[in-house]
Amino acid sequence: MKKIFAILAMVGMFTFGATQTVVAQDAAPAADAQTEQVADTAAVAPEAPAVEEAEAPAAVEEVQSEGFHKTLKTKFIEGDASFMSLVAIAMVLGLAFCIERIIYLSLAQVNTKKLMEAVAAALEKGDVEAAKAICRETPGPVASICYQGLLRINDGLDVVERSVVSYGSVKAGELEKGCSWITLFIAMSPSLGFLGTVIGMIMSFDNIQAAGDISPTVVAGGMKVALITTVYGIVVALVLQVFYNFILGKIEALTADMEDSSIVLLDLLTKYNLKK
Repeated sequence: MKKIFAILAMVGMFTFGATQTVVAQDAAPAADAQTEQVADTAAVAPEAPAVEEAEAPAAVEEVQSEGFHKTLKTKFIEGDASFMSLVAIAMVLGLAFCIERIIYLSLAQVNTKKLMEAVAAALEKGDVEAAKAICRETPGPVASICYQGLLRINDGLDVVERSVVSYGSVKAGELEKGCSWITLFIAMSPSLGFLGTVIGMIMSFDNIQAAGDISPTVVAGGMKVALITTVYGIVVALVLQVFYNFILGKIEALTADMEDSSIVLLDLLTKYNLKK
């Protein structure tokens, strides 16, 4: 029996050793595969941020390209279309008057110095009709004033002076035509925005009354309408104010040219009458 147990023990030890060897041989490829997988992961891992970094600027550029227009449209809709439409109409009409005035004043500007030199050269030759033709063919209020003065050259300097002053006042009024509408829209735009503010506050209180609660969610909708309409109204007023100041500058420059040319014309007519 002892020999049988010894033989069985030896067989068991041999079998256990063989099993351990097989397990070790089977585990070695798995360990190698796991090592290779870790190595591959380590090799790929540094490249992942690079891909994310490459995709991040593209996403940011897409958001920046579409963000402004989309945000502007979204905020316009969120500000309640009824009040935002009034602000938009005020802006469109105000800009229309501004553009019309800028075009008119730009066409009215001429080289006053060159014009008066041409008129002076014609009067020195005694050719009043040539001076009238020069003024008639030149656009702008300065040439029109000079033409009106030359038409009354034979009636005396007092008549010429009164004619120039009176016609100058008429032309100055034409230069300022439409400016009152621009000032109206400048004043209306923030007023419409404040009206939207009041309406938004009323909406907030209505929501509080309906919900019976003063939670931020209930109040946020009306407050958003109030703030958005106010912001848009102020922005429209600022834009129109910039155009209006630019127009006033051009009007002042033209008015100064009209006054200077009137004085120069009277001096030229005085010299012309002395030569006769």
